[in-house]
Amino acid sequence: MEVPFLEPQHILVVDDDVTIVRLLGEFLSGLGYSHATAADGREALERHEEAPATIIVTDLVMPRMDGMELIREVRARGDDTDIIVMTGYGRDFRYTDVIRAGASDFINKPFNLDELEAKLDRIIRERNLRAQLRRLSIHDALTDLYNRRHFETRLEEEAQRAIRQSYPLYLLMVDVDRFKDYNDRLGHQAGDEVLRRLARVLEQSTRRHVDNAFRYGGDEFAVIVPQASLEQAAQIAERIRRTYLEEGLAPTTLSIGVARLQENGEQDVRERLRRLVRCADEAMYAAKHAGGDRVVVDANAAAAAGSPRRDPPPPGAPGPK
Repeated sequence: MEVPFLEPQHILVVDDDVTIVRLLGEFLSGLGYSHATAADGREALERHEEAPATIIVTDLVMPRMDGMELIREVRARGDDTDIIVMTGYGRDFRYTDVIRAGASDFINKPFNLDELEAKLDRIIRERNLRAQLRRLSIHDALTDLYNRRHFETRLEEEAQRAIRQSYPLYLLMVDVDRFKDYNDRLGHQAGDEVLRRLARVLEQSTRRHVDNAFRYGGDEFAVIVPQASLEQAAQIAERIRRTYLEEGLAPTTLSIGVARLQENGEQDVRERLRRLVRCADEAMYAAKHAGGDRVVVDANAAAAAGSPRRDPPPPGAPGPK
């Protein structure tokens, strides 16, 4: 049975009443939640900057910065933080006022801890559901890699960062040779298993927390390789190819194309990204047409790195699908 994704929670308690802060701190510790405390809204923002809170439980009437201003500040930052407002001044602050300001819920002082726990449980359930939906929206259902939509978003983010920080960015396009024949002969379930095992190979053969692998579509995959030399990018591609062979999924093999983001030029970022994808795709097809089971580096990438053009090796492997 699949275990549902649970988002780790960090709760920030904000109140200028030391007794309430201590009480809530002990209460949250007893429930097993990570938490921090602050005496007013200004200190809360500092704590939130240091360790972002998923939930803020705040008083309204406080010195320096009150709860309503704290809510507005958190919302202005675009944080996905839920806020529970607690106050003993119910007649001055209506439930609708704090909800319209951006709070998730409201509790009157003196409050019942069971009531607060119930509100926290509801908010956390909703947060976990939102987190699961976000995860599903950017992951491929079959392989659990990132999907094509997230690839386009992530590639643009990585390109902007690479341009800003002046480091190379490489793209690998990976395609399964003879996948259609394998599928036709052994059935779609066997074909699905090939794709799942390739996904694991991509994760095992790339740099953790640096490179990102995606299912681009069908039996085609992509890997974004930032902050690497051409030699490193080619080594990663070759490691993927060799590791896949060890999976024993013959007669399927991999054709991999390697391309580099153009660093200079008058074209805007999106045009450069279209060219990057096209060059990686063309290099991958060059590998397939040369017999498959090989890595081909795009000529522009080789030239940018000061390396000789890397043509595909002489045909020796079986032909592409």
